[in-house]
Amino acid sequence: MKIGIITNLYPPYARGGAENVIVRTVEQLLGTGHDIFIITGQPKEKGVGVSVGQMSVERVYRFFPKNVYFTLDDYKHSWPMRLLWHAIDAFSFSGSSVVSEILADEKPDIVVTHNLKGIGLRIPGAIQAMNIPHVHILHDLQLVIPSGLRMFGEEREPWYIKPVYAMYRALCRSRLGKPSIVISPSQFLIDEYKKAGYFKETDVRFVPNPSPKSPEILRDTVRSGPLRLLFIGQLGYHKGLGFLLDAFAKYEGDARLQIVGGGPLRGLVEERAQHDKRIVYLGYTPQEEVMKCIAAVDAVVVPSLCYENSPTVIYEALSAGIPLLASRIGGVGELIQNGKTGILFTPGDESDLLRAIAKLDAEKDAFAGRGEMMRETVAPYVLSKYADRLVELFTEAIARSLRY
Repeated sequence: MKIGIITNLYPPYARGGAENVIVRTVEQLLGTGHDIFIITGQPKEKGVGVSVGQMSVERVYRFFPKNVYFTLDDYKHSWPMRLLWHAIDAFSFSGSSVVSEILADEKPDIVVTHNLKGIGLRIPGAIQAMNIPHVHILHDLQLVIPSGLRMFGEEREPWYIKPVYAMYRALCRSRLGKPSIVISPSQFLIDEYKKAGYFKETDVRFVPNPSPKSPEILRDTVRSGPLRLLFIGQLGYHKGLGFLLDAFAKYEGDARLQIVGGGPLRGLVEERAQHDKRIVYLGYTPQEEVMKCIAAVDAVVVPSLCYENSPTVIYEALSAGIPLLASRIGGVGELIQNGKTGILFTPGDESDLLRAIAKLDAEKDAFAGRGEMMRETVAPYVLSKYADRLVELFTEAIARSLRY
C-alpha cells in the first residue's frame, strides 16, 4: 500500500508525543513493506520551496507554508501576530497547493493527516477534491480551541470568547470536510469533538496509541533509599511543571526529582535544581536513554494542568512496569488504574499532589511488585498490533471510496 502522511511537524522538527507516535508508526509500516512518503513543514530559513529528502527509507517533502512564522515559534510572538498566523493558516491556499502537486505526482492509495495547524487547514479539502481516501488522526484539541489547550478551571468559556470560538470551530469543521474515517486515541477526545459539533456524518474509531518497547531491565521489588520521581516532557506551564516544582519544595519526605525535556520553563528548572539538590535536570535526552531513566525510578509524574489526550509518557512508564502520579484530567484516567498502576490527584492542588507522593512513598514496594501487571495493561497496544489495526482501517477507507 502506498501511504501519504501529512503532518505539521516531523523530526528533526518536533514538539512532543504526536511526532513520536508518527515516527514509530512510519517505521513499523515501512518494516511491513508499505511505501511511505511524508509531507510536512520546515522553518523559513530552510527554504520556502519544497525540499525532498529521506529520513531512513521514507521520502520526506518539506516546505515553509508562507505564513508569518513556523509552527514551533509561536511562543515568541504576541497575540495579534498569532491571530494573524491563524487567519493565514485557515484561508491561505499555499499549503494545499503544495500538497496537491505532491499528491498528483505520488498517486497514493490513501492519505493520512495528523496535526495540520501551521501548514494549512485547506489541505483536507485538497485531498478530498482529488477523491483520494482520507483518514484523519486526532492528537489534541487544536480544531476546537485555537491554542489546542484547555486548562483546568477554564472549562467554561467567557461570554465574549464563545462567539469567536464558535466561528473558529465552524471554520475548522468546514476545512476538515468529511474524511473517510477519523481515529482518536482517547474517548475523551472523541467526546470533546462531538460536543463541538464535529463528525456528525463521519465514522470515528477509538484506537489507543501504541506503547513503546519495554526496556529489558528487571527492577527490584523492594525499593530502598529515597523515593525517586521523574518528569518527562515539554517544560511548560500547561504541563504542570511549575506546579510540580512548587509542591515538591514542600515535600518533607526523602525524595528525589529528575526532570527531562526542554521548553520555556528551562530557566526555572535550572534555578530550582541549583538551590535544591534533590532536583536533577537532565536536559534533552534521546529516546533510548529516556526509557532507561524511566526504568530506574519509582514513579513518573504527569502533573498536567491542561486537558490531555493520551500522553505518550504514560504508555512508556507502564510498558516499563513503572507506576504514575498523574493529574485526573482528560484522557489520563482512561490509562491509569487509580491505586493499582498509579495514583491520580486533582490538577493544580498541591495538597492533593503531596498526599499522592506520600502514599506512593509508603506503598512503593507494593507498586514495584506490580510491574508485570502494569506491562500487561498496555500489552494490547504494542506497535505491531497498532499498525495492523491502522492498515485494516486504511483498507476499509479505500474499499469505501471505491463504492462511491
